[in-house]
Amino acid sequence: MFLGILEQLAEGFLITLELFGLTLVFSLPLGLLIAFCTMSKFYPLKLLFQIIVWVIRGTPLMLQLFIVCYGPSLFGLMAMRDSFLAATIAFVINYACYFSVIFRGGIESISKGQYEAGQVLGMSRVQIFFRVVLLQVVKRILAPISNEVITLVKDTSLANTLGGIVEIIAAAKAVTGTYAIPLIYPLLGAGVFFLIFVGILTLLFGFLEKKLNYFRV
Repeated sequence: MFLGILEQLAEGFLITLELFGLTLVFSLPLGLLIAFCTMSKFYPLKLLFQIIVWVIRGTPLMLQLFIVCYGPSLFGLMAMRDSFLAATIAFVINYACYFSVIFRGGIESISKGQYEAGQVLGMSRVQIFFRVVLLQVVKRILAPISNEVITLVKDTSLANTLGGIVEIIAAAKAVTGTYAIPLIYPLLGAGVFFLIFVGILTLLFGFLEKKLNYFRV
């Protein structure tokens, strides 16, 4: 029985990891793009994305999941049938907005003197950003980014509210029906999976912080 429970939880955790990985891969570059838009000198574009970020940060992620999945029905369209795709879209948009605020803070913390020094050396704005600014920004934002990434791991459990997504919490609930055991036991098992994965991420981010210690900021 123990091996059967472990197998079901492991299968659910693979779905959790898939949602986590897809969210991270797409939300980080999208967050950087949104950060640039919120810093734009073109005021209508800046205002539009500031409002988008405000709305996303000001509403619960669970509500956003339901809006992405069932929102099309408000316009006479069919709700999204693929719950996993709907969850991925909602997570990507949500975390991209949070990451954008972190990126913007990191970019704006770099002194203008470094941009001017790059211009004196004949570098373009793109070269200055990628060769001079970016690594310093990464150093400064690594800690808050790591917090958001760890939060993302745990937020993936909200995906099961859409139904049809058998991530680890949904798998833990299913175990109770399969083996007729109290729900608390498989949930504790799911908690162990989360704890181990978060521990691995914590070690990884600690390693990255040490690698970037040559930046004295």
